[in-house]
Amino acid sequence: MEGLRLNSMIHFLLLFVFFVFSQRVNATEPVLELTKGFEAKPDSSFNTFQPLLTDPNQNFSFGFLRVNGSRLSLAITHPNLTDPLWILNPTHSASWSHKTKLTFNGSLVITDPSSRVEWSTHTNGDRLILRNDSNLQVVKLSSSVVEWESFDYPENTLVENQNFTSAMALVSSNRLYSMRLGSDFIGLYAKVREGSDSDTQQFYYKRSALQAKAKVKDGLGPILARINPNGYLGMYQTGNIPIDVEAFNSFQKPVNGLLILRLEFDGNLRGYLWDGSQWVLNYEAIRETCDLPNPCGEYSLCTPGSGCSCLNNGTMIGECSHGIPETVDFCGGEKTVEIRRGGVEVPFKELMNHKTTSSLSECEEMCVEDCKCFGSVYNNGSGFCYLVNYPIRTILGVADPGKMGYFKVREGVGKKKSRVGLTVGMCLIAVIALVLTVAMVYVGFRIWSREKRDLEEDNGLSPGPYKNLGSDSSFRSVEMSRR
Repeated sequence: MEGLRLNSMIHFLLLFVFFVFSQRVNATEPVLELTKGFEAKPDSSFNTFQPLLTDPNQNFSFGFLRVNGSRLSLAITHPNLTDPLWILNPTHSASWSHKTKLTFNGSLVITDPSSRVEWSTHTNGDRLILRNDSNLQVVKLSSSVVEWESFDYPENTLVENQNFTSAMALVSSNRLYSMRLGSDFIGLYAKVREGSDSDTQQFYYKRSALQAKAKVKDGLGPILARINPNGYLGMYQTGNIPIDVEAFNSFQKPVNGLLILRLEFDGNLRGYLWDGSQWVLNYEAIRETCDLPNPCGEYSLCTPGSGCSCLNNGTMIGECSHGIPETVDFCGGEKTVEIRRGGVEVPFKELMNHKTTSSLSECEEMCVEDCKCFGSVYNNGSGFCYLVNYPIRTILGVADPGKMGYFKVREGVGKKKSRVGLTVGMCLIAVIALVLTVAMVYVGFRIWSREKRDLEEDNGLSPGPYKNLGSDSSFRSVEMSRR
């Protein structure tokens, strides 16, 4: 009886272990919905993305995304896209550790006590689903009401049929560029300095509504933008009649697939079409490289057909300034170096404010006297003077030498790197010299010690090539043989 009882207990334990192990394995496999009581923690065996939920067609996945190796965010991915389609605000990520936990109890909640991160959808739904269009939704079963959806919180990507409103913004993955809606236009903005006011953003692209089929009417509310499956980005105010149509390459072509629009790392707005096997470039808002907000870097020049160069012609490409000046302006009394260059224009000048002056010197003087001014560009034909009140980035090169630029550079910028290199080199030489000196002293000490020991062993006789062998009793015992 005892043997049978022992076998039963062992059998029960084996079944229990198998059950626990199988639950652990299944927990790592994405499912079609998450219901109340769901709980998950990051698994260290996943290097980049840990899937938890998939759409019915298994094209998209929702789960844990590793950020910079040790951080964690929630994301929706596609297997053929490098960047996620949606990501929870990456500037406030949790840690990839066993302390981080994702739960669904009517609200989708992520907590990380070690990083003091807590985020929730603040809902009371019954299930979490991922639709075929990549939209993540918290749904109420009784009424099929959508209580929360990821489409309301885009990051850098818009998906086909996703409404983009004036309350939203697309932000590039490097956080330098954003897309927002105006009263009757789509605008792209570059972050040109730190801060939260409007002076930190520079307008560099504008798509105004043509209002060909419908007009923008006062009192009817703000406009919204949406990608239409027929292959265009439309702006709407009411109904389904667009006030503007920005055509993609697939415009009115019978194609099957998914369209997305992404604000990318270089500040361009690009559209892509998933044709079932690959993502195909389908649209570009900015066609010319030199029209991008900063294609060549700080204190550089972009000339159509010639590429990038430095404003002062004396530095290697990519090192035109050795970094943006650390100060936000020149109001601290910093010494400056002046750069003057002909044949230049400010980029996207149609979107920049200007003043009319009577001469180049008057335009320059306005910048010289303003410690918040980093440069000025003057057009001797129109008399327009453009003042640049942020660190100089890429300037546009033109054939007209009468378009003159004046730029301030903090003294030491451009020399800083060489000084650092010189300092490192001098320190390295000093360390080598010290090591050699110590080595020479050590070797000299060893030689002196050996000579002193030999003198003591030979009763004070100096070492040399000859020795009184006859006085050595051990030598006398050696018999020399004849050859």
